[in-house]
Amino acid sequence: MHAHVLHDILQQLRRAAHDAGRPVPRLLAVSKTQDETAVAELALQGQDAFGENYVQEAAAKRAAMAATAAAGRALEWHLIGHLQSNKAAEAAALFDWVHTVDRPKLATALARHRRAGTPLDVLIQVNIDDEASKHGCRPADVPALAAAIAAEPALRLRGLMVIPTPHADPEQRRPSFRRAKALFDALAAQFAGVDTLSMGMSDDFAIAVAEGSTLVRIGTALFGSRPPKAAP
Repeated sequence: MHAHVLHDILQQLRRAAHDAGRPVPRLLAVSKTQDETAVAELALQGQDAFGENYVQEAAAKRAAMAATAAAGRALEWHLIGHLQSNKAAEAAALFDWVHTVDRPKLATALARHRRAGTPLDVLIQVNIDDEASKHGCRPADVPALAAAIAAEPALRLRGLMVIPTPHADPEQRRPSFRRAKALFDALAAQFAGVDTLSMGMSDDFAIAVAEGSTLVRIGTALFGSRPPKAAP
């Protein structure tokens, strides 16, 4: 990956935020299926937050990173894939953030297994378009789940994560992003520390930023297209 790619993405984020009169969002580099060399290259360019889908892949990558030139960089590891409760122990030990908490049982399991000195930052994944095939809690269930998370000292509720229906025209996702922002604002008014709205990917981040995203998850635009990789 060429150094200019990260610079170009950051410039696009700044431009989108400026055009919309919004704060510049954080960039989460979606490094799932990428090897540690690609991650280390981005880290050396200043990128510090990386998103992974699978616990085992992230564990192997973190271990391998210790042997790279970026070993001294303090990196943040975010779980952005669906998490089964039986993997909560590994996830709680491995990740700094979990974006996909969508049920009280998972929140309880993560809290029980979090042993690090700092709380685990968590986002509630919301099924914003009520798709039968998609993970995430219903919008109406957010307040109860938020209260359950906030009650766990080992967890820190930071906000919401959404993945709208992937309409071919990204502009059609705007109403979903707008509903997510309204939900986020209501959550932030009720719970201190809520500051993160994770929404927007490579093909729609400008729209997401305009609608209030504070963190965008970008893989393809950073690393290029890649063949799908089976879950370990």
